[in-house]
Order: sequence, then C-alpha cells, then structure tokens
Amino acid sequence: MILPDRLDARATALFLDIDGTLAHIRPRPEDVGPDVRRNDLLKRARRVLTGRLAILSGRSISEIDYITGNSVRAVAGVHGLERRDAEGERRDHMLTDEVRHALDQALLVLTALAEQKPGVLIETKGKSIGVHYRLNPDAEGMVKTITSNLAQNSLLVLQLGDRVAELRAPGPDKGDALRAFMNEAPFEGFTPVFVGDDLTDEHAFRAAAQGGGFGILVGEPRETAARFCLPNVQAVLDWLEAGVTHHA
Repeated sequence: MILPDRLDARATALFLDIDGTLAHIRPRPEDVGPDVRRNDLLKRARRVLTGRLAILSGRSISEIDYITGNSVRAVAGVHGLERRDAEGERRDHMLTDEVRHALDQALLVLTALAEQKPGVLIETKGKSIGVHYRLNPDAEGMVKTITSNLAQNSLLVLQLGDRVAELRAPGPDKGDALRAFMNEAPFEGFTPVFVGDDLTDEHAFRAAAQGGGFGILVGEPRETAARFCLPNVQAVLDWLEAGVTHHA
C-alpha cells in the first residue's frame, strides 16, 4: 500500500466519493446521514481549496446535499448523470422516453425480486435503480443474473459495486463528470485528485490520471487505476484534516 502525501491545497482540485470514502457503508443507504465533524471539515476544505472541491457519488444530488449539509456546491450525482457546477447551475443528463420506459419496466421486475428475497433493497434515483443485497449476500447470484438480463434487453447500463447492482441510464459516468469540472472554473488548470473506494470509481481514477493527477483508493488494495491507497474512512478524514489544517 502506497500512502498519499499530504494534500497540497494550493495545487489540487479535489474530488471525493461519499459511501465508503467520507462515510462508512451502512446496511441500508438511508442509514447514512449528516455528520457534524465531517461536514465542518468539508466546509473548511472548500474554503482552503478556494472552491476546488467536488463530490462525485452514486447518490442523487438531493441525497448528497442532505448528507453533506449543503457544504459542497460542485456535485455530480447518480455517477455523473446529475451534475451541479461550482456556480450552482444544474447540468443534468436528459433521459429519452425509451430510457424512462426501460427504467419503469425494470423497477417492476426488481420490486418483485425484492419481495421474493428478504433483505434485498431497491433504491430508486430517477435515472437509475440500485439493488442492494448487503443484508442478504446469498441473493448475489440472482441479483446479478436478473440485472444483467435486464441490461442486455434494454438500453440500460449495468454497473456493479460493493454488494449492489445498479441499472442506470446510458450517459456520463464519474470520469466524465470529473473532466467536465476540470474544464470549468475554479478547477481548470489545477491537478485533479479523486478519492473513492468502489469499482464504480475506476472511471474517475482514470480521468484524474489522464488529467495529470491521480486517484486514491480507499480500502483493501486491489487491481485499480488509483496510484495511492488509504485503508478506511477514518484515514480519509484524517488525511483531509491534515491537509486543510496545514494550509489554513
């Protein structure tokens, strides 16, 4: 494991995931809520970075705002399908009628699955549907088979993560969101650094590297496009705290 150097707030455009990165993963998505220390730290980081801080998450923007206490303005939600720039302007990916119909049909099938498999939870986010099986790991095979079949027979994209299979509309991913932010003020011209934990974060790790920066993987080492690693959420918060305090 190669630990990252202390955050250089003078040169960095910082991008952060939430679940598994800023907040511990909970059995149910709704179990994650605001945290005073974390959100105060994000506010301080935004000031020290002079606005060059963005959240890139699989959650919707409304969920991100709730969890972070509106401490970060630049946000990409639903893996990049929703985006709000540093000026507060929404730049969401628009869905076609065909994609909306596919999501509606998939929701019917997945709701039936959840009724058959206790512990399987359905999370709807408008532009995607997440199927969480953390509370029923034995359902993994069935969840992956059904979501894969739905993706193969529709325009929807299957995205696998940590005990979750997500069917989402085609369109921008976290890497695309990072690149979009890097083409805008105040991020443009700085070094992109993305901190994330899941397979869904690999797009952003690669985009950061392509932009002259790097990724930081949170959790156990694995094959990844990230250059550095931090062991857990607490290590991420400590790393961020050290960088913010040093440059305050």
